[in-house]
Amino acid sequence: MQPRNSRLNSAALRGAVDLAAVKAAGEAAQKAEQARAERARQAAAGEAAGEAPAGAGYPLVIDVTEDTFEAEVVQRSTEVPVVVDFWAEWCGPCKQLSPILERLAEEYAGRIVLAKIDVDANQLIAQQFGIQGIPAVMAVVAGQLVPLFQGAENEANVRKVLDQLILVAEQRFGIVGTGGAPAEGGAQAPAPHRPEDPALAAAHDALDQGDLGGAIQAYRNVLAEQPGNAEAKVGLAQAQLLQRIEGLDPQSVRAAAAADPKDAEAQLRAADLDLVGGHVEDAFGRLVSTVGKTFGEDRDTVRLRLLELFEVIGPEDPRVTAARQALARVLF
Repeated sequence: MQPRNSRLNSAALRGAVDLAAVKAAGEAAQKAEQARAERARQAAAGEAAGEAPAGAGYPLVIDVTEDTFEAEVVQRSTEVPVVVDFWAEWCGPCKQLSPILERLAEEYAGRIVLAKIDVDANQLIAQQFGIQGIPAVMAVVAGQLVPLFQGAENEANVRKVLDQLILVAEQRFGIVGTGGAPAEGGAQAPAPHRPEDPALAAAHDALDQGDLGGAIQAYRNVLAEQPGNAEAKVGLAQAQLLQRIEGLDPQSVRAAAAADPKDAEAQLRAADLDLVGGHVEDAFGRLVSTVGKTFGEDRDTVRLRLLELFEVIGPEDPRVTAARQALARVLF
């Protein structure tokens, strides 16, 4: 499946917008695809020469050090989501969580890889990840960091997080891990295959062709039948954003926003331009500040628009997490 976010770099939007987070996802997906193609080429060459396939059946649970981090986590993340478990021998909650992660890594049979990092023995990695408490669990997908959770969680919650990670890895980066070694005595799980919904495909095509009105209606049709469809929610938010910025004069918009910080409509237009220009934190910060300065209907309108922009960037993005926390502080 083509990663949906890369569609914002399609012909429909070429020269019009530059969604920085989406662009980064598209570039990461392209690098991942190039890495997979190179491995496939090497495997084909080895097979032709009568050699055993290199790297087939990679381990699903690995202990990672500073020396092996690049190969086992960063490079591996171009073919499978790598879940990183930060732990220590003295950590009681770690001893509860780690077995759950290991068991699920085996159960998922190649759709994720679990990398275990002892923070005492690998302090530099822990510092680079900003680890302040353990257990802490993050993921790396196509070289991109995806924060997951901190602290011990039960198996049901961990499973939900991993399922969402797998979905994000496929939809945003086109990565579906299928090459892991199966658990002992078990068969390797086949690659998941979900045929694309024709209605959703039509919505994506409309967006690619620049038919923003048609794309918005098509995404709404999908959501009317499938209210929980995450891909349609993202597509709708993207199409609505692009429609809103059509015909805007950036200089006039920014002048109006600077002239009256309490003008909700002016701040909304400026935030849209911030986002499409790649200034994600500025867009979020502008609207959080506006929520704090407005009341009644204006305040609610700005809050809802901020939630829409969260959909554009993606709920797993750390900038969205930070903005949600800032919004909560303003509201409560």
